[in-house]
Amino acid sequence: MQFERLHHSAPYSVDFLDGTGEDLVIAFSSIGHDAARPPSPEFVATATGRGTPAHPRRALFVVDTHRSWANDPGFAAALRTALEQVTARRPVRRVAAVGLSMGAFSALAATQVLKIDTVLALGPQYSVAPDGIPPEKRWVRWTCRITHFRWPTAPVPPESCWTILCHGARDDLAQALPFPQADHIDHLIFPELGHSELAPHLKARGGLSGMMEAALAGDRRRLLRISSAAGGVRREKFSP
Repeated sequence: MQFERLHHSAPYSVDFLDGTGEDLVIAFSSIGHDAARPPSPEFVATATGRGTPAHPRRALFVVDTHRSWANDPGFAAALRTALEQVTARRPVRRVAAVGLSMGAFSALAATQVLKIDTVLALGPQYSVAPDGIPPEKRWVRWTCRITHFRWPTAPVPPESCWTILCHGARDDLAQALPFPQADHIDHLIFPELGHSELAPHLKARGGLSGMMEAALAGDRRRLLRISSAAGGVRREKFSP
């Protein structure tokens, strides 16, 4: 599969992998592993449904080279421009968003811009604003460059969007617990994991692809079963 660039206007680029079916997954990159280079597209296998009957599923991959946590003014235009090009080729019935850390925060912000049916957010920050609650210093190298916080706290998706939040309890509880509880939000806490361990753990166990398939199918029972097998606990049952 070869990426097709649908949008590029700094700091955002949006690449596309074409496929079959009526679903579309939008994957948002985190800050990446190399501060000297732009982040790379993430969740390629999960987004395209590799290893499942849904493969090859259509997917968009959003990269923010400024690491702005969706606060750059070009965020909405980048998403809308790319989605319009995809739907012009063939209709889309269901849209899912997925991301890790900054990418997860951006996936939540995307629900305020596009009609998204489900979000799988791994380790999203509740706030990275300098005066935010909780105070957060881990990503200050990037967050100190944000001049205007369009999203001082993580946006809450509308009730029509099934939202799955996942956090590692070892170092992310301060970010996890301020998130509101609601009927359309399933918040899963992984007691034995930290922020950087969550996605690799789920990928290694094959749980991430299963959670995405369950999210797109609206199968809550299957999603909770997969997360439980991977060590996840529903927030309402979690005791620090």
